[in-house]
Amino acid sequence: MKYQLFLCSLAIAGAAAFAPASQARTSTALNMDRREVMGKAAFVAAGLVGLPALANADGSVSFATIGRARGIYGGRVAGLKSAVEKGDLAAIAEDQNAFILFNSGVYARDKPKLKAANAKTAELFKAVNAGDTSAVKSIYAAYIKENEINPLPAISSDGGQGYSCDYDYRARTSAGAIYVR
Repeated sequence: MKYQLFLCSLAIAGAAAFAPASQARTSTALNMDRREVMGKAAFVAAGLVGLPALANADGSVSFATIGRARGIYGGRVAGLKSAVEKGDLAAIAEDQNAFILFNSGVYARDKPKLKAANAKTAELFKAVNAGDTSAVKSIYAAYIKENEINPLPAISSDGGQGYSCDYDYRARTSAGAIYVR
């Protein structure tokens, strides 16, 4: 009995869903004056003008990417300190891309600092190509000081956690300690 009642209610609901609706025909004439139409058109135009600014928010330069560039490439630049002190110009020339990527990553939003860092990098590699170790030492020291480059700190798992996932730039570095029970 309950099953038959359920089937009947299901059939009635299906028939009601596909039954033609009886509604009055609506008027297609717009009941607005010109001021109202122009106001709405101006509102829509102002909204469309602001849309391209939203498309520019791609996130390619953020505080996270700047910090990542400072951590990865700043660490590589700071790691050249022993090569600079030894006068190993080949090791410095081999890691030229670290300087370029540091400059473009850290100063992507600050064009005057980017220009100054690129000029100092060009000066450094001009001295490297000339083989002038004393000039390389002084220019490298000035570059490190001006750009506030510090190597990543060495963290042990006893002293704290250095990163939280494998996608963190500190993973597999001296700053990448994680406590595991």
